Amino acid sequence: MSASTDVQPAQGYAGDVTPERAAQWMQEGEAVMVDVRSDAEREWVGFVPGAIGLAWKQWPGMAINPAFDDGIKAAAESGKKVVLLCRSGVRSVAAARRATELGVTAYNILEGFEGDPDEEGHRGRKGGWRLRGLPWRQN
Repeated sequence: MSASTDVQPAQGYAGDVTPERAAQWMQEGEAVMVDVRSDAEREWVGFVPGAIGLAWKQWPGMAINPAFDDGIKAAAESGKKVVLLCRSGVRSVAAARRATELGVTAYNILEGFEGDPDEEGHRGRKGGWRLRGLPWRQN
Protein backbone atom coordinates (compact mmCIF):
# COMPACT_ATOMS: atom_id res chain seq x y z
CA MET A 1 0.00 0.00 0.00
CA SER A 2 1.49 3.33 -1.01
CA ALA A 3 1.56 6.35 1.27
CA SER A 4 -1.13 7.96 -0.88
CA THR A 5 -3.54 5.05 -0.39
CA ASP A 6 -5.42 5.17 2.88
CA VAL A 7 -7.25 1.88 2.78
CA GLN A 8 -7.12 -1.44 0.98
CA PRO A 9 -10.60 -2.78 0.18
CA ALA A 10 -11.87 -5.66 2.28
CA GLN A 11 -14.88 -7.94 2.41
CA GLY A 12 -17.28 -7.27 5.27
CA TYR A 13 -15.53 -4.32 6.95
CA ALA A 14 -14.19 -0.84 6.15
CA GLY A 15 -10.76 -2.01 4.98
CA ASP A 16 -7.16 -2.87 5.80
CA VAL A 17 -4.60 -0.26 6.84
CA THR A 18 -0.87 -0.40 7.49
CA PRO A 19 0.37 -0.02 11.05
CA GLU A 20 1.80 3.36 10.09
CA ARG A 21 -1.55 4.61 8.75
CA ALA A 22 -3.35 3.43 11.89
CA ALA A 23 -0.77 5.21 14.06
CA GLN A 24 -1.19 8.39 12.00
CA TRP A 25 -4.98 8.28 12.34
CA MET A 26 -4.63 7.80 16.10
CA GLN A 27 -2.12 10.64 16.43
CA GLU A 28 -4.39 12.96 14.45
CA GLY A 29 -7.40 12.04 16.60
CA GLU A 30 -9.25 10.34 13.73
CA ALA A 31 -9.24 6.81 15.16
CA VAL A 32 -9.31 4.80 18.33
CA MET A 33 -7.42 1.51 18.54
CA VAL A 34 -9.00 -1.61 19.94
CA ASP A 35 -6.46 -4.35 20.68
CA VAL A 36 -8.36 -7.61 20.27
CA ARG A 37 -5.58 -9.89 21.55
CA SER A 38 -6.14 -11.81 24.75
CA ASP A 39 -5.44 -10.16 28.08
CA ALA A 40 -2.41 -12.43 28.52
CA GLU A 41 -0.92 -11.42 25.16
CA ARG A 42 -1.18 -7.73 25.96
CA GLU A 43 0.23 -8.27 29.43
CA TRP A 44 3.19 -10.47 28.45
CA VAL A 45 4.04 -9.54 24.86
CA GLY A 46 3.37 -5.81 24.93
CA PHE A 47 0.66 -3.26 24.28
CA VAL A 48 0.04 0.03 22.51
CA PRO A 49 -0.39 2.96 24.94
CA GLY A 50 -3.87 4.42 24.64
CA ALA A 51 -5.36 1.35 22.97
CA ILE A 52 -8.52 -0.18 24.37
CA GLY A 53 -7.92 -3.79 25.37
CA LEU A 54 -10.93 -5.85 24.29
CA ALA A 55 -10.24 -9.49 23.53
CA TRP A 56 -12.01 -11.05 20.56
CA LYS A 57 -11.21 -14.50 21.92
CA GLN A 58 -9.91 -15.40 25.38
CA TRP A 59 -7.44 -17.95 26.60
CA PRO A 60 -7.82 -20.79 27.50
CA GLY A 61 -9.82 -22.34 24.72
CA MET A 62 -9.92 -19.17 22.59
CA ALA A 63 -13.67 -18.80 23.04
CA ILE A 64 -15.37 -15.69 21.68
CA ASN A 65 -15.49 -12.98 24.34
CA PRO A 66 -19.17 -12.52 25.29
CA ALA A 67 -18.43 -8.88 26.22
CA PHE A 68 -17.02 -8.05 22.77
CA ASP A 69 -20.21 -6.64 21.24
CA ASP A 70 -20.89 -4.20 24.06
CA GLY A 71 -17.21 -3.27 24.30
CA ILE A 72 -16.76 -2.51 20.60
CA LYS A 73 -19.93 -0.42 20.52
CA ALA A 74 -18.67 1.55 23.53
CA ALA A 75 -15.27 2.07 21.83
CA ALA A 76 -17.05 3.50 18.79
CA GLU A 77 -19.22 5.96 20.72
CA SER A 78 -16.77 8.77 19.94
CA GLY A 79 -17.69 8.52 16.27
CA LYS A 80 -14.04 7.97 15.32
CA LYS A 81 -12.79 5.19 13.07
CA VAL A 82 -11.98 2.01 14.97
CA VAL A 83 -8.69 0.32 14.06
CA LEU A 84 -8.35 -3.25 15.28
CA LEU A 85 -5.04 -4.87 16.24
CA CYS A 86 -4.24 -8.51 16.98
CA ARG A 87 -1.05 -10.58 16.86
CA SER A 88 -0.76 -10.99 13.09
CA GLY A 89 -3.85 -9.45 11.50
CA VAL A 90 -6.11 -12.52 11.48
CA ARG A 91 -8.33 -12.26 14.56
CA SER A 92 -8.68 -8.55 13.91
CA VAL A 93 -10.30 -9.32 10.53
CA ALA A 94 -12.97 -11.45 12.22
CA ALA A 95 -13.42 -8.77 14.89
CA ALA A 96 -13.70 -6.04 12.22
CA ARG A 97 -16.40 -8.04 10.44
CA ARG A 98 -18.36 -8.44 13.67
CA ALA A 99 -17.91 -4.76 14.54
CA THR A 100 -19.22 -3.84 11.08
CA GLU A 101 -22.28 -6.03 11.63
CA LEU A 102 -22.89 -3.96 14.76
CA GLY A 103 -22.70 -0.68 12.81
CA VAL A 104 -19.10 0.27 13.69
CA THR A 105 -16.71 1.67 11.05
CA ALA A 106 -13.93 -0.83 11.64
CA TYR A 107 -10.52 -1.34 10.00
CA ASN A 108 -8.04 -4.18 10.31
CA ILE A 109 -4.40 -3.27 10.96
CA LEU A 110 -2.28 -5.32 8.58
CA GLU A 111 0.53 -7.43 10.10
CA GLY A 112 -0.83 -7.03 13.64
CA PHE A 113 1.39 -6.40 16.65
CA GLU A 114 3.98 -9.12 15.99
CA GLY A 115 3.75 -9.81 12.25
CA ASP A 116 4.04 -13.15 10.49
CA PRO A 117 6.35 -15.95 11.64
CA ASP A 118 9.74 -16.14 9.96
CA GLU A 119 11.35 -19.30 8.53
CA GLU A 120 12.17 -20.47 12.07
CA GLY A 121 8.61 -19.87 13.29
CA HIS A 122 9.52 -16.76 15.30
CA ARG A 123 7.33 -13.67 15.28
CA GLY A 124 8.52 -10.09 15.57
CA ARG A 125 10.97 -10.28 12.66
CA LYS A 126 8.59 -9.98 9.67
CA GLY A 127 6.40 -6.92 9.95
CA GLY A 128 4.07 -5.81 12.69
CA TRP A 129 3.42 -2.76 14.82
CA ARG A 130 6.34 -3.42 17.15
CA LEU A 131 8.95 -4.12 14.42
CA ARG A 132 7.96 -0.93 12.59
CA GLY A 133 9.00 1.13 15.62
CA LEU A 134 5.54 2.43 16.48
CA PRO A 135 4.67 3.25 20.12
CA TRP A 136 4.39 0.25 22.42
CA ARG A 137 5.25 -0.77 25.95
CA GLN A 138 5.83 -3.93 27.88
CA ASN A 139 5.11 -4.71 31.51
